Amino acid sequence: MTLNRRLYDLFLARAQKVTIEILSLGLGYTAVTTSDGGIGLAYTYFADKKSCMILNKHIDYEGRPADRLLAKIKSDNTVERSMALALINALNYRNAMNLPDDDDNKIMFRKFKIGKGRRVAMVGYFPPLVRNFEQRGVSLEILDISRGLGQKKDFFNKLKNWAQVLLLTSTSVLNNSTEEILANAGQNIQTVMLGPSTPLAADAFEHLPVHMLAGTVPVDKENTLKAIRHGMGTPVLHKYSRKVFLDFPD
Repeated sequence: MTLNRRLYDLFLARAQKVTIEILSLGLGYTAVTTSDGGIGLAYTYFADKKSCMILNKHIDYEGRPADRLLAKIKSDNTVERSMALALINALNYRNAMNLPDDDDNKIMFRKFKIGKGRRVAMVGYFPPLVRNFEQRGVSLEILDISRGLGQKKDFFNKLKNWAQVLLLTSTSVLNNSTEEILANAGQNIQTVMLGPSTPLAADAFEHLPVHMLAGTVPVDKENTLKAIRHGMGTPVLHKYSRKVFLDFPD
């Protein structure tokens, strides 16, 4: 996948200069901290467990150069990619901390004119956004295979011929569907990649029709790591984080 390769190339030099301090593989999210003070999150993506083993090989990444884990962004194992994406977000921590906030999504709504009658396609089910859209009278089409929402063929047709805005969960990076989904997007559609997994690095998306990145930057590391260990999800993690955005020029 081109996106995986671009992420690897973009962060390789940085990964070679730092070590991993903590790798916390939680049931909901994964967190990685690095020796330069970074911390990053990513959704823990795995199918139904069939045994006590999630990974096929025991590798202790902690205390070692980060580039070894970075390489797993190209792995076929989604758990390894989850760990690598969390690392990428840790490596990008300083840059992400300098991005502006959009805690209530007002900037995103204004930029993409999300209001009554706007036609929005959503990959991944985001309950707070869905409730907001319903209140605003937004026309919404959702695809979330894990929840049994939508049919891929029908959704892609809507994406190509109907939708004006696409909200795409960054979990798509972990199941390698980002590029497939965007290949079916209409020519004039505007796309936001969003969620705690989002790598807030514009260069990684230069080959794709993406217009905004909306992600999560932890500010309370101790409580973030505790929440990860306790299997908590986005609502709890946002208590200890900033919601930030990276807007691409029109």
